[in-house]
Amino acid sequence: MTITIIFSISILIMSVVIHELAHGYAAHSLGDPTAKIAGRLTLNPLKHLDMMGSFIVPVLTYMVGGFVLGWAKPVPYNPYNLKHKFGDAIVAVAGPLSNFLIALIFGLLLRFNTLKSFLSDPAISLIAMIVLINLILMVFNLVPIPPLDGSKILASLLPYRYRAFMETIERYWVFIIVFFILFLWQLIFPVIGFLFKILTGFSF
Repeated sequence: MTITIIFSISILIMSVVIHELAHGYAAHSLGDPTAKIAGRLTLNPLKHLDMMGSFIVPVLTYMVGGFVLGWAKPVPYNPYNLKHKFGDAIVAVAGPLSNFLIALIFGLLLRFNTLKSFLSDPAISLIAMIVLINLILMVFNLVPIPPLDGSKILASLLPYRYRAFMETIERYWVFIIVFFILFLWQLIFPVIGFLFKILTGFSF
């Protein structure tokens, strides 16, 4: 169990780093240099890690639910610098999209392995873990509750008066996230399981 959780948290850390890096590069490509100025356009985990989201929460969710969930420090960006009407949505979707691409690449490895059998059993388990963790991050972050990426995507598409409401409830994000994980997590796990089977050909 100890080795499993170490590998799980290690995969999670690199996955959330790539997730945040994708946000930063998306903002930078749209004309906002904030993340670059802050030194956040880097794969160095030390620039991105958050003690609560990158260590404490992953351990707790693994011990309680058997899966790892967490986050890194959000990459800063200035929405007023974005040179696109839907800049906020583009920046927000970049993070989950990066996790989907990781899951897709490693999922295809498992698909090809069923034809050629070039992976050992430990490698298959490790790759499956990479796919699963990235799918969890992607689906979780697309849930439209503040401060997750899904809420930013939704807010950018809503009339301005509703955006103000989203910003108001974002103040209570800790309680909302805890409530979701404790009581509503089962609503999205079938989606994760479905995507995992589509990408890998396996059930978990």
